[in-house]
Amino acid sequence: MTRTGTSVAGRSWLRRLATALLLLLLVLAVIGILYQNISEARDRRFNPMAGRVVTVDGRRMHIDCEGTPGDGPTVILDSGLGDSYLSWRKVQPEIAKFARVCSYDRAGIGYSDSSSQPRTSRVIAEELHALLQAAGVAPPYILVGHSMGGYDVRLYASLYRNEVAGMVLVDASHPDQENRFPPELNRMKTSWIREAESIEFTMPFGIPRLLSLCDDGPEERAAECNFHNAREQVEELKSFSASAAETAATGALGSLPLAVLSHDPEKPLVDLPADLVKPTNDAWEKMQEELAHLSSRGSQTIAKNSLHYIQIDRPDVVIQAVQTTVTQARSTSSAAGPKLP
Repeated sequence: MTRTGTSVAGRSWLRRLATALLLLLLVLAVIGILYQNISEARDRRFNPMAGRVVTVDGRRMHIDCEGTPGDGPTVILDSGLGDSYLSWRKVQPEIAKFARVCSYDRAGIGYSDSSSQPRTSRVIAEELHALLQAAGVAPPYILVGHSMGGYDVRLYASLYRNEVAGMVLVDASHPDQENRFPPELNRMKTSWIREAESIEFTMPFGIPRLLSLCDDGPEERAAECNFHNAREQVEELKSFSASAAETAATGALGSLPLAVLSHDPEKPLVDLPADLVKPTNDAWEKMQEELAHLSSRGSQTIAKNSLHYIQIDRPDVVIQAVQTTVTQARSTSSAAGPKLP
């Protein structure tokens, strides 16, 4: 065979190999898509959501309310970044024994449809307001926000102050934390976004599920191990700085009953390089103290033996803080007449 013939044969072999590899990748992609969709459908069939879905501005949003409506106020639970309503599963049934209480999924999270609007806390607060109206959940409210959810509830109180009777911040984010954490920590944000984006891009093919990157709990997998939840987490991460700036502009809370719950300083924030743990935790403690001074009726409680998810590690602390805030709000309402301030 001539050199030309050998060259042509070689190129033909390479084309066949490339075609075979592409076909193999296509088959694997189809298998992955089927695996993800079948697994997601199975998880949701055997672990149905609590609550109901309400149509809000043409989109479906999920809300779960428990407890009998009484004297009010109603407790509204707002989860941290990327978390569904299930993050409150240990506290909601107990709160329902003394007050009406609702958890919900932000747009794109859990069982709520995605939104085309920017994923900043101002937009999230406006969407929550529309959801509560559509679901017939009347004010006044005690707003409870965990982590980034603290931004959301503070924006809500700023936008709809006459609807809010009290607030509980559960290891909530501080709007100045990106400026006050060690610079190295803020530079890690880019890698966190890349990791979240990798999960988002591979989720349709079932790779995070296959690699056990989704939560081990079947209810959490059913709600959160899906593409739109992964995409929402990325968008909330990217919008975090904008949400912080929006929250910083809201100012103080006046005399609003406020309970600030903070994780145990002996249980510092995890997943950090060893040299960043202490300066990060010291800054967090100081900022938690500052949150308690947002209101003249603010208080701070340290949840001993708890990490960041106090509602999981120490649900009793959250339940007690909510009950105290509800009692304060009812007392204020009785003293001021039928309308809460």
